[in-house]
Amino acid sequence: MANNKNNLIHGWVLPLAVLWSAFLLFQVQPLISKTILPWFGGSPTVWTTCMLFFQVVLFAGYLYAHLLATYVPKRWQGVIHAALMLAALLLMPISPADDWKPSADVWPPGYILLLLVTHLGLPYFLLAANGPLLQHWFSELAPGKTPYRLYSLSNIGSLAALLTYPFVVEPNWTLPTQSGAWSWGYAGFALILIPIAVAIVRNQRVQQVADEPTSELLDHTAPEWKTLAAWLALPAFACVMLLATTNHVCQDMAVVPFLWVVPLSLYLLTFIFCFDGEGWYRRSWLGWMTIGSIVLISTLELLGGMLDIAWVAVSYFGAMFFICMICHGELARLKPPTRHLTLYYLMISGGGAMGGIFVSLVCPLLFSQYYEMPLSLIVAFALALLVTVNSLEKRFGSIPLWSMALMFFGMLTMLSGQLRSFQSDYLESQRNFYGVLSIGQVPTDDGQSILAMYHGRIMHGFQYQAEEKRQVPTSYYARDTGVGLTLARLPKANGKRVGVVGLGAGTLAAYGEEGDYYRFYEINDDVIEMAQEHFTFMEDCQANHDLVLGDARLSLEREPDQQFDLLVLDAFSGDAIPTHLLTREAFRIYQRHLAEGGVLAIHVSNKHLDLRPVVLGTCEEFDLETLYITTAPDAATQQTGSQWIIASKNRQFLSDDTMQSAATHLGPHMVYAKPWTDNFSNLLEVLK
Repeated sequence: MANNKNNLIHGWVLPLAVLWSAFLLFQVQPLISKTILPWFGGSPTVWTTCMLFFQVVLFAGYLYAHLLATYVPKRWQGVIHAALMLAALLLMPISPADDWKPSADVWPPGYILLLLVTHLGLPYFLLAANGPLLQHWFSELAPGKTPYRLYSLSNIGSLAALLTYPFVVEPNWTLPTQSGAWSWGYAGFALILIPIAVAIVRNQRVQQVADEPTSELLDHTAPEWKTLAAWLALPAFACVMLLATTNHVCQDMAVVPFLWVVPLSLYLLTFIFCFDGEGWYRRSWLGWMTIGSIVLISTLELLGGMLDIAWVAVSYFGAMFFICMICHGELARLKPPTRHLTLYYLMISGGGAMGGIFVSLVCPLLFSQYYEMPLSLIVAFALALLVTVNSLEKRFGSIPLWSMALMFFGMLTMLSGQLRSFQSDYLESQRNFYGVLSIGQVPTDDGQSILAMYHGRIMHGFQYQAEEKRQVPTSYYARDTGVGLTLARLPKANGKRVGVVGLGAGTLAAYGEEGDYYRFYEINDDVIEMAQEHFTFMEDCQANHDLVLGDARLSLEREPDQQFDLLVLDAFSGDAIPTHLLTREAFRIYQRHLAEGGVLAIHVSNKHLDLRPVVLGTCEEFDLETLYITTAPDAATQQTGSQWIIASKNRQFLSDDTMQSAATHLGPHMVYAKPWTDNFSNLLEVLK
């Protein structure tokens, strides 16, 4: 009877617990990250900071599992762990309350880590420990059977959680519902641990020599330092590739759970393939595929960069997958006997934490640009060469001439493409939590000196340096753009009150006149510093003006009614879209701050996303009439092509002849999207 119970536990209950635990562990990652993303301006670094938390706490959980399995008597291990899991239920639900919303003077990475530790620390810590701990108990209850395939099963559960989030969970349930469902799932898992703990207490069998390979029983030596270093370095580099790739693609596209989930899913797939069995990892073809994928990226960089979304995603995610296959394949080749199982997983999690710390905390301090991506590709190319050379020597006895030639030309292409990333014509660059900000000269046909501000690859305003032209509005804000026409025709001729979300170079300050009041909201303190140091729009502004540091949404929530005649929303032209500024709740705040007959000017120019359906759908819900005004690029006047949606309940203003003649009729093909909310938004539906 005892044997039957043990067979039931290790045959069904333990594998189910492994799947369940892994599903919860990875389902909560996009859930909690999306919950706090709007509080920090929608920055891609929110995700990498969250990933740092997950990796460090994963390491702590693995350390706890190793200590529990090594030093605590077997009969108490299950009891202690199950009791802690039940105690963690007192911390539910995990979603932070509104009073945790940050102020402008907090250090975002530190505040995010504190928030996560407070709300998710203990539950995530205990879930993280389940991976190695359940495998250790499996080896106790089923001596002679390898537990390493449970690691592959664990990653299948993780992958299922990640794939269901953007396609099933996010589109159908609000964030509070998701949080509540996760809490119930956690409670269910805590209960399923009870029969496992009972089985561990009852299990008094000693592993028989016949059930274990003799070599493992005789192997009482600790792993060599070279092996320990490999256990640490390989997962660390794989994690660096994961985070660097995610950062790179999110900077080029948008910060959405889908773009977090895809690389993390591929990363988990490499664990599944490499630890499921020895048939998946083949050094020769994976080495060549890695070399080829890095050469492809480098070639496209030499041809002028990858402007198309598909190329960015497919090429970088593909290269990351092959690199992680090599890292995790080599890691699987170094699997120890089961007596060192918890130490092995402890080192793997430690490597992941090291990789997360390097990308999230060290790189922003060391680099003024995202140099970790090209550096990682150069290291990955060297690793792929080493693996490929090793497989060729084993197969042919030496390296064939054709292979040497391919490797040589591949290395030249790779170095040429990746070293271009370190070349910059910018006068100054700064990197912080919100990305890379740069100042550069803009070449012109007439030889006039123009200075521009860039956030990543996106230009955020520029200014003539000649004294007589310094106050000329340029780029997206020229006089015949949507915002320029709106400012010139506001019903209030004098004493206009204007709010601007997004400072950029401060170009809109050029419209300020005596008696006007301009209030600029900017989340990035580096933007304020560079706008004041390199541009004179603010200095020369004739209107009274204030600069408000912090997330505009949070600032507007806390302020009394501003009675703006015009509120300009200029935060959507960059690569990372702050979706929380486009929700129904955000528009309700904007309406509160508008004077009677006030106007919203929403800048929807974006390389990758068509935000018009969402903005128009939300305006319709608030009974706002709209005009869509576009302008074409004009090199003669230094005007950038722009798209503005002008919205107001002031029909007299919108019926102005000049405004009407400048407007573009969208036609019947434009389908308005369902308004986004704080608990529901989907950038996939607006991808161009």
